[in-house]
Amino acid sequence: MAKPQQKRKPAKKGNNRNHNRSYNNTPRKQQEHVKEITYSTPLSVGQLAELMKRNSSEIIKFLFMMGNMSTINTVLSDEEIELICMEFNVTVHKEIVIEEDDIEEQIGNLEFDEKDLKPRPPVVTIMGHVDHGKTTLLDTIRKTHVTSGEFGGITQHIGAYQVSVGGRKVTFLDTPGHEAFTAMRARGAQITDIVILIVAADDGVMPQTKESIDHARAAGVPIVVAVNKIDKPGANPDKVMAELSDLGVMPEEWGGDTIFTQISARSGEGVHDLLETLILVADMQELKANPDTNASGTVVEAKLDKGRGPVATLLVQQGTLHTGDSVVVGTSFGRVRKMTNDKGMEIKQALPSTPVEIIGLNEVPRAGDVFMTYESYKKASEIAGHRLEKQIEKERNQTSAMSLEDLARQINEGDVKDINILIKADVQGSAEALKASMEKLDVDTVRVNVIRSTVGTITESDIMLASASNAIIYGFNIRPTAAIRKKAEEEGVEIRLHNIIYKALEELESAMKGMLAPVYEEVVIGQAEVRQIYKVSKVGTIAGCMVTDGSVRRDCSVRLIRDGIVIYTGKLGSLRRFDNDVKEVTNGYECGMTIENFNDIKVDDIIEAFEDQEVVE
Repeated sequence: MAKPQQKRKPAKKGNNRNHNRSYNNTPRKQQEHVKEITYSTPLSVGQLAELMKRNSSEIIKFLFMMGNMSTINTVLSDEEIELICMEFNVTVHKEIVIEEDDIEEQIGNLEFDEKDLKPRPPVVTIMGHVDHGKTTLLDTIRKTHVTSGEFGGITQHIGAYQVSVGGRKVTFLDTPGHEAFTAMRARGAQITDIVILIVAADDGVMPQTKESIDHARAAGVPIVVAVNKIDKPGANPDKVMAELSDLGVMPEEWGGDTIFTQISARSGEGVHDLLETLILVADMQELKANPDTNASGTVVEAKLDKGRGPVATLLVQQGTLHTGDSVVVGTSFGRVRKMTNDKGMEIKQALPSTPVEIIGLNEVPRAGDVFMTYESYKKASEIAGHRLEKQIEKERNQTSAMSLEDLARQINEGDVKDINILIKADVQGSAEALKASMEKLDVDTVRVNVIRSTVGTITESDIMLASASNAIIYGFNIRPTAAIRKKAEEEGVEIRLHNIIYKALEELESAMKGMLAPVYEEVVIGQAEVRQIYKVSKVGTIAGCMVTDGSVRRDCSVRLIRDGIVIYTGKLGSLRRFDNDVKEVTNGYECGMTIENFNDIKVDDIIEAFEDQEVVE
């Protein structure tokens, strides 16, 4: 049976269709184009057309005329959006939306009413060439002895100290002076208000002097020149002034804008005048901060302490930091459990420009990270979690890109040899400095590739990574255990240990040039574990030990190691078994020993015995 046909109304239907088409077109012709738009996120051609109330085809046509092939889904750059808006007479504004976890951007955009701002102490960084007297100057100012505790008299870690100058507080950052610390010095200059450029009058301008000037200029901070060692024979301050003038640092006496002072850091001559000059320069800058807002600032140094966990030295730059505050530091977070000042005294709050050491973070942050306090611990943990995810994603992308670049470079350069290095250091600053300096070394076709650079003692995981990647492990101011040494020997991994950075660099560079031929080599002869300690008034601290590896000899040198970190290096004072002095104690036997001029020995410390032995070629 045939299906009945439905009746059609073609004419009416057609009229409706035509009517609808003209109805849809009418508003487009009648609607006014917008004169002003605002956007925050990147826009595609279609999204921009919608904002401008125009057809996408108009924008695509304009871009085509400009030589750009585009579609409705092409994402436009800020410059392209600006050009398109200019073409169509539309005023455009980009709204900068700061994400909640972007602490750096938040701190950079902080604005306060003038009435909320109060004067703050200046932050002063001392810069200059190695051995020109930076730490000695700070030592004279603080009336303490920093230099005597440093290896080779060279400052190894960045330090922050606050001193009182005529009733006014001044915060000093003591940055290391050797070229290996370029990265640390640059970081120091970015958080400072005034730079003291110290130049030895008998030495003149040196390579690190020029670098210091560049860092100060990059940070846009005023320089005060301290011409040091004016009491030494051969001192020539005028020569220093002339050399610095050639670099664009012109003295006021010669018509420039840089204040020069002449001092002797050792005797203290001229130091008072230098301090008065600092106060004068600080007053001219009118340094202010808001102490009544959430605390924020920068990490100066960070390390892992066996007893206290992650420890960070912070410089508060805005707000007031309190004990108990919830804080995000880089990608780590926590609650400030304890806060101590540079003199080791516990304090409850820290105002702007105050350096403090805090404990309570969940992990060790990186030196140079920014920090900010939050209302709740939960909020801080969420923000830190988001920041960690972003960092992991960023590093993953960077690693992928770098691998491709390295591959291309190797193809282009032909026969390229890489030396793989794994760095372990006692603090973050040293690890960064060593990594940056080693990667700069380039001898003929040999290039250094640092595959890992972290804080802490050498672990089995480090040995396995070095073995798999055919790498040399460089330890800075740390000591591996006997078990780790044995594991390294089994895996054929070489461990090089140093406590002065430039010596590590010299050794590596010599090896790269094929000139490494040491006359003497340090040989570890044994290790002992401290089981008990006895304090005797006339003798000092006696360590009751068990020799766990090798042997300990009476006249050997020793290192005291705590949690893999070298605490002290010196000579063995005495070695006894029961009541008798002995020449040697071997593996598996107990003994009592003292260390010359050192008494801070604790149970579970490791005493490592070593000797310098001549290498037979």
